[in-house]
Amino acid sequence: MGRTLSTLLNMTFIDLDSFLEEKYFRTIPQIFAEEGEESFRIKERKVLEEVSAFDDVVVATGGGAPCFFDNMDLMNNSGWCVFLDVDVSALVSRLLSAKTERPLIKGKSPEELHGFIEGMMEKRRPFYEKARYILKGNEILADQVVELVKCKSTND
Repeated sequence: MGRTLSTLLNMTFIDLDSFLEEKYFRTIPQIFAEEGEESFRIKERKVLEEVSAFDDVVVATGGGAPCFFDNMDLMNNSGWCVFLDVDVSALVSRLLSAKTERPLIKGKSPEELHGFIEGMMEKRRPFYEKARYILKGNEILADQVVELVKCKSTND
């Protein structure tokens, strides 16, 4: 979604996780394994602050980024923060077919993953819902995000 959105808006795409890995010369699973989640979240905050100062970028964050420190405030104050509200089954399907390893879900069966994602969404939803814009649905298109933001930003 982020890449397509950046193309439609003629902006640079930044995947926050990839940006973090390049900056620290290690993968996220390595950082989790060597330093733990708390250290990862501190590094994540630092790169979020860095990319928040960039102009003309679309930034895709991992699911945990909005839930730590005052990251949602930072994101909302830096640009158009959009929460794509997708149901748990769709998220599980996407995560099962994802190419990148995510430390918090590693080794979980589809059933375990569904329960885990359900629990995480319950905890994280209050943070996600602080986003300036919310789109709900399992098949959200980048064009819809562009239209929402254009429409809302002209009314703000």
